[in-house]
Amino acid sequence: MGNQVEKLTHLNYAEVPTSDPNGFDPDDDGPRIGVSYIFSNDDDDQDDNLDRFSPDARVANHEEKPFDPEDVLPCAIYYRDECVFETNPAAATHSAESLLNKCRPGDLLEFLATGQYPHWAVYVGDFQVVHMHRAEIKNNFLTDVSQGKQGRIVNGLYRYRALPPEVIVRNAVDHVGSRDRELYWRNSECFAAWCRFGKREFKIGGEIRIGKQPYRLKLLFSEKKSHVLEFQSLEDVIMEKRRNDQIGKGAVTQEMANHLNATHEDKEEHVVN
Repeated sequence: MGNQVEKLTHLNYAEVPTSDPNGFDPDDDGPRIGVSYIFSNDDDDQDDNLDRFSPDARVANHEEKPFDPEDVLPCAIYYRDECVFETNPAAATHSAESLLNKCRPGDLLEFLATGQYPHWAVYVGDFQVVHMHRAEIKNNFLTDVSQGKQGRIVNGLYRYRALPPEVIVRNAVDHVGSRDRELYWRNSECFAAWCRFGKREFKIGGEIRIGKQPYRLKLLFSEKKSHVLEFQSLEDVIMEKRRNDQIGKGAVTQEMANHLNATHEDKEEHVVN
C-alpha cells in the first residue's frame, strides 16, 4: 500500500452479518462478526477554532445541536462473558466551568454534542487537559477544549482497574506533541482510556485479529429488545460504539430495521425459489 492507505468506511447492516435484535438468531448458535475498522480513524470531531485560542473557541457553534441524552443508544461491551464497559444514561452533564470544580488530576472527561463524535480528554490539573485532536496529542485549557459543549466525568464507564492518578497524568503529558505516525491510538477515547488504564487493547494493533471474535457490543434499544454484534478487537468495538453515538439512536434503529426487513425478504425469496 506504500505510504497511502485507503480509509475503510463503515459497512451498513445490510452488508454485515449480525444477530437477531433480541440477542439470538434462530438459524445460528450466537451473534455474528461485526465491523472491522483496520485503517479508519474517527477523531475529526473538534472544530479548527481550538487551535486559534480565540474567545470564539469557547462558544458553541450556532449550527450545533445541544446534547440530547434521549438520542443516545445505551450499550454494553463484553469480553467473552465479562462486561468491560457500560453506558450510564443517568450521568449528568455540566458546563466546562462547572466541570473545573469537580475534576481531579487523572479524571477522564467526555464532551458531547448531538451529531458529533464524543471527545475525550484527561484532566491533568491547573485547569488543563491532554487530549488527541487532529492526529496530535495536545495540552490545552479545559474551557478551550469544550468549545461550549456539555461535558462529564466518565471514570466509571470502563470497568478496568485505574492506574494511580500521578501515573495517568504522566501517561498523558509524556505524549504531548506526538502526532501522525507517532500515534498509537485511533481516537481521543482510545488515547484517554489508555492513559487511565494502561491496557494495550486501546492501542492500534494491540490485539491480533484472528480466530474467534471475543468482544460483543450489545445495543440496548429497549428493556425487551437488544442486538448483539461481535468484534475481534476492543478498538473495533469502540469505533462502532462511537459511530453510533455520532449518528444517534434514531439512525441506528432505522439502520437495524432496514437490515432486518431486507433479511426477512431474502429469506422469503429463498423459500419461494
